[in-house]
Amino acid sequence: MARLLEKYKNEVLGALQKKFGFNNINRVPRLEKIVINMGVGQAAQDKSLLDEAEKILAQISGQRPVRRLAKNAIAGFKIRKGYPVGCKVTLRGKRMFEFLDRLINIALPGVKDFRGLPNKFDGRGNYSLGRPDHTIFPEIDLDKVNNTYGMDICVVTTARNDEEGLALLQEIGFPFKKN
Repeated sequence: MARLLEKYKNEVLGALQKKFGFNNINRVPRLEKIVINMGVGQAAQDKSLLDEAEKILAQISGQRPVRRLAKNAIAGFKIRKGYPVGCKVTLRGKRMFEFLDRLINIALPGVKDFRGLPNKFDGRGNYSLGRPDHTIFPEIDLDKVNNTYGMDICVVTTARNDEEGLALLQEIGFPFKKN
């Protein structure tokens, strides 16, 4: 079992149930999924960039990514509708907890001058995080990196509001800034 999943079941559930006074254990907020998105704008001109981004995202997530196609044509960026412009992965279950464990305990603390994450939620208890560089993950061999790609990481929870979502992610171990 993933280390963070074990912590969630043994410690976090009970702590959140006690904190919010939930009678039913099923009412306690939980992680639903994590979506990792890499936009590769230059993929319209050079298809090899998208192949490289897919390979990197597969290394980071442990799962094959899905190509994302342009929904609209944008003449200024020379993109037509249906062109591949990025890739994404949706993680659930054990892979989700393993990725989150690596993100919280290895990748984010390794960032230079890291002072914590901002605690801005979307109003429904979900959290989004943008990283300008994919090389923070230990799976990436820096000698083989030709281009750096940014990534968006969205943590989707079953929390009903931001307070519950923040409490869930703090109990799990997200390194938020101290206010």
